[in-house]
Amino acid sequence: MLIKEVVMNHAKLAKAAALRMSALTTEMKNSALLAMAEALEKRQDEVLKANAEDLEIARQRGTRSNMIDRLTLNAKRIADMAEGLRQTARLPDPIGAVDFEVTRPNGLKIRRVRVPFGVVGIIYEARPNVTVDAAALCLKSGNACVLRGGSEAIHTNKKLTDILIEAETSCGIPKSAIEFIDLTDRDAVIAMCRLRKLIDVIIPRGGAGLITRVVEHSTVPVIETGTGVCHIYVDKAANFEIALPVVLTAKISRPSVCNAMETLLIDETIAEKFLPQIAKLMIENNVELRGDERCLEIFPKMKPATLEDWATEYNDLILSVKIVDGIDEAIHHINRYNTQHSDAIITEDRAAAEKFQTLVDSACVYVNASTRFTDGFEFGFGAEIGISTQKLHARGPMGLEALTTMKYLIDGDGQTR
Repeated sequence: MLIKEVVMNHAKLAKAAALRMSALTTEMKNSALLAMAEALEKRQDEVLKANAEDLEIARQRGTRSNMIDRLTLNAKRIADMAEGLRQTARLPDPIGAVDFEVTRPNGLKIRRVRVPFGVVGIIYEARPNVTVDAAALCLKSGNACVLRGGSEAIHTNKKLTDILIEAETSCGIPKSAIEFIDLTDRDAVIAMCRLRKLIDVIIPRGGAGLITRVVEHSTVPVIETGTGVCHIYVDKAANFEIALPVVLTAKISRPSVCNAMETLLIDETIAEKFLPQIAKLMIENNVELRGDERCLEIFPKMKPATLEDWATEYNDLILSVKIVDGIDEAIHHINRYNTQHSDAIITEDRAAAEKFQTLVDSACVYVNASTRFTDGFEFGFGAEIGISTQKLHARGPMGLEALTTMKYLIDGDGQTR
């Protein structure tokens, strides 16, 4: 069977399931989410065995260490995925929520209610947790989903979907509420992107190459999720006791993720004091530093930064560093090179903080906190379908409401116009 036909068949099954999904009760959805969490934990060994197979293949291919980290599952990460399912079960059900209601002079009663999209297509790369997050949020928001993960995690994702489907169907959820495409050929991605009448929205999660490919080829509406060239600006009024640990952990806690800091900006008035301190900590944690000319004058052990560095998402233990003349230059640099994901300022000056939050054009703008908090779990969404860096419909971590649209319900008693 041709790739296009295989993908279309998965989408048709999901479309049929979506009609039933919209009518599920909150109790049914929550019961299924809890059953999925329990199944994940009980069958952890099966998941880890499948993951070990993917990891071995990745190592044989010479996959970079940061990508290996994204791919790797362990007991803690599986427990986190299960907790995400349970948190999603505890969240309010968005379906049926009324956010506008009016009775017109002619007697028409108009309500605007939240409804599912229908079929959500998720195209993603090496992170298996996306499989669970996507299934959880689509279920709670009443959507069917078509999942296409990358070849790097094919065995892990297949095992995860098998476990999730078995658990949710035992609770009365349609089997095709989750359709997993196990084709690793990239043509499967293009085929998904062309199924406008079967898939209602596509969300790509991965690197810039994947996102660009989906956007350029899709006839289905796309919600872009972000590559993250994230910045932290250490202002002249920064408290070093806050700045040092925030900056350090924003880079080293998990450098392979999109909310990790990639560029550090330092105000010139504090650079001679702050730069040597943070540089020492970074080098002790195996971070490669790339600095501008002024940085090299203060700390010559850095490599010279290039123009390309300012726009690069490293996803690795590499950090570009620039000394700026003040907050205005910092904001200008960020708005020129960021990906509208997450940026932060460290300062004790409230006026500077407010100016930064007002003028930096990003989905999430922090004061005295790490960019690493840009995450659906951390925002209390239970899980996230991705972090949107666009401005239409959804922006930032996307939880349940981002997977819904609206419908107007109008009740009359014979009105004519």
